[in-house]
Amino acid sequence: MNKVHVKTGDTVVVLSGKNKGQQGKVLAVSPKEGKVIVEGLNKVKKHVKPRAMGQQGGIVEAEGAMYASKVQAVCPKCGKPTRIAHKILEDGSKVRVCKNEGCGEEF
Repeated sequence: MNKVHVKTGDTVVVLSGKNKGQQGKVLAVSPKEGKVIVEGLNKVKKHVKPRAMGQQGGIVEAEGAMYASKVQAVCPKCGKPTRIAHKILEDGSKVRVCKNEGCGEEF
């Protein structure tokens, strides 16, 4: 299985593409494809057929998947985009840490 640097619930900023510079929360991560779905970004239109009696079909707007390499995590403390470092605590557990200078906040 492939590794992705962001997790569900992280706030991320888009680095390239039509949504460059915009921020959003990660709704879903697909490590196998290396893609993420970000809340409110990369909107696509889907044509939906009615599935049950009385249900309405039509064109629905939804968030589309984008490559995880196009997004960067945003530190909850300093609010800046950052790469993620890993730190091992005294009890042996591993935590994700902000790499920005002078921050070092845990994710």
